[in-house]
Amino acid sequence: MTVLAAGTLPWRRRRGELEVALVHRPRYDDWAWAKGKVDPGELFPVTAVRETREETGHEVRLGRPLPTTTYTFRDSKGRLALKEVRYWAAEVTGGTGTLDAEVDEVAWLPAPAAAERLSYPHDRDQLDSLVRADEAGRLSTWSLAVVRHAKAQPRKGWTGDDQLRPLDDRGRDQAVHLVPLLAAYGLSRLISSPSVRAADTLAPYAVTVGQPLRFKPGLSEEGFAEDPGRAVHHVERLLERGTAAALCSHGPVLPALAQVLRGIVDPADTDGEVGAAVLDALIEDGMDKGEVLVAHLVGTGSAARVVAVERHHPGDTA
Repeated sequence: MTVLAAGTLPWRRRRGELEVALVHRPRYDDWAWAKGKVDPGELFPVTAVRETREETGHEVRLGRPLPTTTYTFRDSKGRLALKEVRYWAAEVTGGTGTLDAEVDEVAWLPAPAAAERLSYPHDRDQLDSLVRADEAGRLSTWSLAVVRHAKAQPRKGWTGDDQLRPLDDRGRDQAVHLVPLLAAYGLSRLISSPSVRAADTLAPYAVTVGQPLRFKPGLSEEGFAEDPGRAVHHVERLLERGTAAALCSHGPVLPALAQVLRGIVDPADTDGEVGAAVLDALIEDGMDKGEVLVAHLVGTGSAARVVAVERHHPGDTA
């Protein structure tokens, strides 16, 4: 049996020095990162944000992924089990600071002191990765999510304007599950094809965060067929802004958008190399309906570089 879990390394800069937050659990008398088990139907990034909030009282925005840890442990019945924990760097955006019953102290420490305080050697892998990213100027990132619209009613049997074809029940469920995923990355600028199936994919998130949906005809299938350059232009505009954003479009359009990101992958970043492979696979094979690609970037405009990439399927269990 493998227990799936997720967590974060919240970080900040205090008087110019990098600090990270550790939690102390009195039940085990240990110091570790905020983390917890994935709930049924929950995606790893959503778990990471939820568990951080519950254990530290902090709301966080996820940044670049950090190394996954896998280790064995004894469960409540004394059986040997395997645990897989995925981590992200995270910046605090709010919260009350109220601690969970499982945690009695949160300590913000400089990286060297945190390395000494940690109770488990495998927890140092994430800290080492975070410090390397910071030393390379690649820790403070912003996110761009490329979304394929959720599952819609089939073209076969649909009469009338294809742009009016709506989501089906499965698609509406995917759109709802999209809300906490996009929220985990603090995405605030929302761009969509004007087609109903694309707009309704982002609509629940737009309502939740109180942000408008901006419609771009160049992201529709029809607009892309007429002028592919318009869709690429919308991605380039987002790169110029450097604002955390979500962009929703259609299967035939997405490889062209991914190609823009592939062209600015940071070759000096190890995670960027992995991201290049992920983007190559997407360009070759496309994306599933409702799937989300999250690119983590540093810089803006011509200096923008992709340093990590993730793919997620809202509505699917972890």
